[in-house]
Amino acid sequence: MSQAFDLSVLPDVQTALNWAVSQLTASDTARLDSECLLAECVGQNRTWLFTWSDKLLTEEQWQRFQALIAERASGQPVAYLLGYREFWGLSLKVSPDTLIPRPDTEDLVAKVLELIPQAEAKVADLGTGTGAIALALASEKPGWQITACDFNPGAVALAEENRKTLGFNQVRVLHSDWCQALEADAIAKGGFDLIASNPPYIEDDDPHLSQGDVRFEPLSALTSGADGLDDIRVITQQAKTCLKSGGWLIFEHGYNQGEAVRDILTAAGYQGAQTGQDMAGVDRISFARLP
Repeated sequence: MSQAFDLSVLPDVQTALNWAVSQLTASDTARLDSECLLAECVGQNRTWLFTWSDKLLTEEQWQRFQALIAERASGQPVAYLLGYREFWGLSLKVSPDTLIPRPDTEDLVAKVLELIPQAEAKVADLGTGTGAIALALASEKPGWQITACDFNPGAVALAEENRKTLGFNQVRVLHSDWCQALEADAIAKGGFDLIASNPPYIEDDDPHLSQGDVRFEPLSALTSGADGLDDIRVITQQAKTCLKSGGWLIFEHGYNQGEAVRDILTAAGYQGAQTGQDMAGVDRISFARLP
């Protein structure tokens, strides 16, 4: 039997969370969603919720929480409701102009750091969105020159805002259709040591596009042709004019695309194509070197 809630009475933290979970029946992470949104409303972290579970909410907190839960119940992603998402220990502002950074993409960051251990390097992040990959790399490698590119002006503005907020002056944010702005760029002269990208890689007719959080994310940042690989093909060709000899090209891609991405890299003349797995053991990133 479901618990009855009197919404006219100010609840304590635990009761508010129980009510929220009862509203988010379509979410696989109802409890976590509720805790994140309530923590935002009360201006505290999630640990505080557990410590002060019997503390009454104020009228303002309760009204705001109900409104946020209603939006989440309609399908709005938690990150858009909060306005930020944690990635690689960084708090990044997000907006509907960009994809929400996923934990899986941290595997790409880790692989880049493994491939390029040196203290100084030139690296580019194509389709930067919030700036997540570029800024995560900057947090680890202050001596790197990092160029973050995106074709969406809203994403460019957001990535630049995140860059300024975090104070990573070695990162530049450019408006570019993949590598096009890099080809005539003075700083890029001499070539990049590595180009990384988390491009669109979902098939145009994938049924998952009508489910979950991706319904609210920009379609142009998700889909790429009938097999999801059109943008990877374009980047693979363009990057050859921007990488130095021995430079790396690395992609994030779908769980079933590792072999196809390796074939694209090899056919384009790259050497030693490999695929790496994420923490769940699923194919997630593929990379190769320019001769």
